[in-house]
Amino acid sequence: MQMTGNTIFITGGGSGIGRGLAEAFHRLGNKVIVAGRRKALLDDVSGANPGIDGVELDIADPDDIRRVAARLTADYPALNVLINNAGIMPFDDAGGTIDDAVSRKIVDTNLLGPIRLTSALVEHFKKQSRATVIHNTSVLAYVPLATAAVYSAAKAALHSYALSQRFMLRDTSVSVQEIAPPWVDTDLVKKSGDPRAMPLGVFIEKTMAGLAADTEEVVVDEIRALRDNPGSGEHELVRGFNLELVANPIPV
Repeated sequence: MQMTGNTIFITGGGSGIGRGLAEAFHRLGNKVIVAGRRKALLDDVSGANPGIDGVELDIADPDDIRRVAARLTADYPALNVLINNAGIMPFDDAGGTIDDAVSRKIVDTNLLGPIRLTSALVEHFKKQSRATVIHNTSVLAYVPLATAAVYSAAKAALHSYALSQRFMLRDTSVSVQEIAPPWVDTDLVKKSGDPRAMPLGVFIEKTMAGLAADTEEVVVDEIRALRDNPGSGEHELVRGFNLELVANPIPV
């Protein structure tokens, strides 16, 4: 994507990867709008970065998505980049009883939210001379974490959706990119300084470089081997990945 001269809307922009991307794009001179449910976090981002605007949005609520999309196209007619970043990651037990309400919230936030918001903005984007939709999936879209089975499945579904959307928009001014983070040291999973987690600043720097290179799927080198899932060897790969995490659990 072109890295300057954009008007960018970032969901989940009040903290973590969303805030990191917002500040990086802001430093490049883009107009940035961050969204989230917690006004205090949005105000903190805006206060620390004069010129970044905040918009309250519940990405799991279809009516709220329609409201915000209408406001965005009215207030920011040059809007041409959407970063679907908002996400939640409750842990679960696919070998036991799954809480249906929690599962629905995961799917509404991590999968249907990006689908609904992109759908609400895509016709506006097609009118721009250039536009970009960026979906934030996860390495877990390729190698699921067994203790976050519904989250992993939702991210795999969003990856699949991004592939289809990119094809369907191939003859328009709208490009589709995907970022697939590894474990990054943010509050999505308890921020702990665990050495296995990539520092946020390092991840943002590498991701910005990938986006600038027009890479369709931005994957940092640290997880390339997991992204290159070995086909028929997938079952053993996933088993080994999860056995290692059972031996050395993620802090929650």
